[in-house]
Amino acid sequence: MQFDNVDFAMDSKTTHDAFHSYKDDVSEFKHIISACQSLFANHFTNSRVEFPRRQTNAFAYALAEGTTLLTNPIIYFNTPYYINNIIFNKML
Repeated sequence: MQFDNVDFAMDSKTTHDAFHSYKDDVSEFKHIISACQSLFANHFTNSRVEFPRRQTNAFAYALAEGTTLLTNPIIYFNTPYYINNIIFNKML
């Protein structure tokens, strides 16, 4: 499968930095990262691996946390209160 325009958002800065580093390393972690780099280069065109700042992730974490108790899919027509709190705190 050839994928394109895929954004991989890492929640680990260490993993993100290792993925973008090409320094020689003989650790098992770097071996896994090298395998991921190879897969990425061969199967994901026009894609990127990024590390969003925690403030950016706050929305994703809040949505994930707020929906863990829901058993059915939901479509929001208004902003959920837990997202409003994050937005309000950013404006202060």
